[in-house]
Amino acid sequence: MTRPSPALACLTLAAALALSSPPARAANPLFPSLYTADPAALVDGQRVYLYVGRDEARPEDRDYVMHEWRVYSSCDMVNWREHGVPLKPTDFAWAKGSAWASDVIKRDGKYYFYATVKHSSIPGFSIGVAVADSPVGPFRDARGSALITNDMTTQTKISWDDIDPGVFMDDDGQAYLYWGNTVLKYVKLKPNMTEFEGPIQTVPVHEFTEAPYLHKRGKTYYLSYATQFPEYIAYMTGPSATGPWTPRGIVMDKNEGTKTIHQAFVDFNGKSYAFYHNAKLPGGGEWRRSVAVEEFRYNADGSLPHIGQTEAGPAPNPAPGCRP
Repeated sequence: MTRPSPALACLTLAAALALSSPPARAANPLFPSLYTADPAALVDGQRVYLYVGRDEARPEDRDYVMHEWRVYSSCDMVNWREHGVPLKPTDFAWAKGSAWASDVIKRDGKYYFYATVKHSSIPGFSIGVAVADSPVGPFRDARGSALITNDMTTQTKISWDDIDPGVFMDDDGQAYLYWGNTVLKYVKLKPNMTEFEGPIQTVPVHEFTEAPYLHKRGKTYYLSYATQFPEYIAYMTGPSATGPWTPRGIVMDKNEGTKTIHQAFVDFNGKSYAFYHNAKLPGGGEWRRSVAVEEFRYNADGSLPHIGQTEAGPAPNPAPGCRP
């Protein structure tokens, strides 16, 4: 038997270590190999699942080019495992494209994916809902038709006022869907998560732009959103999932390189995190954005702090039994 040379042995060992090592630590932006935007986060068990739209615009393009969503997961908020494409707009037979902002929630062992897409026969953007047995999909159309279409809301004349779904389920099991551009809207959802429980309501919000996101901590409800344009992240608090709402100010400043920003807040393994997007990858810009995350602490009075954007991102926070 011929003994391998020291150089070959070192190469073999390096290859073995590469195959057995966990995913590399990713500072901000989280995914340097592609442009991503509009993060939606779901904590399920000992992992955080992160859903993002993929920006595919070329440098010469002057609009969003988004054909799919991607899903990643982490058990330590540092190493992210890629799970591929859980859903495309064309998985809805009634849609024709544009994988804009989404949100995902778990109920009764099922995962519901609320997605902004362009409708193929009704002008403007719509919101569809897909369902899966796993947080990483594959997701399938849960209705066979759009949940919300542009002709259902007439507060504005723009074709993109029914975008950016943010889904929330309260402690009593009542689910709510918030969404909108220019005008903030919400509706209660039936337990099947695919039908309305009552009429669409609107919420008057000064300088509301888009990206509503509702979460709860203790007895306080936090409704965050993008305000102005270029966008800042602002928020309000209230005693219930429908308010009344008290404005609380700015959480994160506007971006450089892109006018949009899109937030999601989660608590994981005893710490709090804010996801968002910017344009800080090389070649990034208005239509080539990049998702990032920051750890933060609530103020002593329960208010959200001002959250700055960092290159380092959060420190490792491994959940029990974490295997990146």
